Amino acid sequence: MRRKAGKFSIVDLLQGLRTSRGAAWFAVGAMMGASILLVRLSLNELNEVQARSYEDGSAKVNLTEGTAGTKEKDARLSPSLGSIAAQGGEKSAIGEETATKEQDALEHLVVRVYLTKQKRIESVPLETYVRGVVAAEMPIGFELEALKAQAIAARTYMVRRMVQGNDSGVPVKGADVTDTTEHQVYISLSALAEKWSGDEQKSNIGKLNDAIEQTKGIIITYQGEPIDAAFFSTSNGYTENSEDYWQQKIPYLRSVASPWDQAISPKYKETVKLSLKDFYSKLGLSKKQASKLSIRVIEKTEGNRVSKIAIGETTLTGREVREKLGLASSQFIWSIKGNIISITTYGYGHGVGMSQWGANGMAEAGASAEDILTHYYSSVQVEQASKLPNLVASHS
Repeated sequence: MRRKAGKFSIVDLLQGLRTSRGAAWFAVGAMMGASILLVRLSLNELNEVQARSYEDGSAKVNLTEGTAGTKEKDARLSPSLGSIAAQGGEKSAIGEETATKEQDALEHLVVRVYLTKQKRIESVPLETYVRGVVAAEMPIGFELEALKAQAIAARTYMVRRMVQGNDSGVPVKGADVTDTTEHQVYISLSALAEKWSGDEQKSNIGKLNDAIEQTKGIIITYQGEPIDAAFFSTSNGYTENSEDYWQQKIPYLRSVASPWDQAISPKYKETVKLSLKDFYSKLGLSKKQASKLSIRVIEKTEGNRVSKIAIGETTLTGREVREKLGLASSQFIWSIKGNIISITTYGYGHGVGMSQWGANGMAEAGASAEDILTHYYSSVQVEQASKLPNLVASHS
């Protein structure tokens, strides 16, 4: 998942709606009309998916049904997350009147996802999009609190992108994101309905729905703004400072310990073998440069990954070596035997932000979604984004 930093002001977003009472009533009417249309479209999409499941002979699944009993079992939520967790259909603890006034503005947002293989745009409500990202980006067997942390990170990424009006990396007009690692991997409605079958389908869809419903409208902010919620698969024991992998120093993307990954992630350690000829060729080194067989690490990052490495007379960054050789991580060691170089990596991914396997390790140890997020993202708030009316008006 690639990430770029940016900035916006919620104050600026709200300013435009404060011009007159008439403008405010107009905005309310527009949002209500858009909401009705969105509900109809969403229901039509769900019915189409269910109809397709019948034609394929697979079991019918209710994509809006949660796992029975899961919400009661998860009553140990922290205050900020617990305030929005639905319990048996009851109103949340903030009370009916307050809940009405602070109705989640994000529920009206529509995300337009370009499905790269099908070459078409799928328009879905934000929370449906978040569910598709969680299903694609994190194993369904992970703990619910880890899935919830992933849901909040995915939602934050999309909200930030929409607020900024950022459509970078999208190959067609009219789409907000793609379904690839260029943005966030996403499973479409039809693909999600076919991902599992029978009891497994009902259980997994229910678990996904619980992760979304129990975090509905929650995002991660730093100084009042949604963060660049970077995440990756597996750490080497530490995450990276943003400037050690990218160029920009971001205050909430700091290196922190992640000791859980080594014990539980199957991607923690990997060894690949290359001929020396391929090794030098992929690194773009000439025969003359390759003739001086010398490899040494010059500098390491705070997260214990390779920062700079000298190969012959050429100096490369750890990121350059990782990307050119297709390595799992920029922490690596090597050994040479004959004309073969063996490279062993530790961790999987760029290392910036939340480690997914680390998040699951924290959840297994009893940490909440908020605990996970505030560990991997420094000095942030995990809170409701319920007052973005201008955002709703421009994307519904």
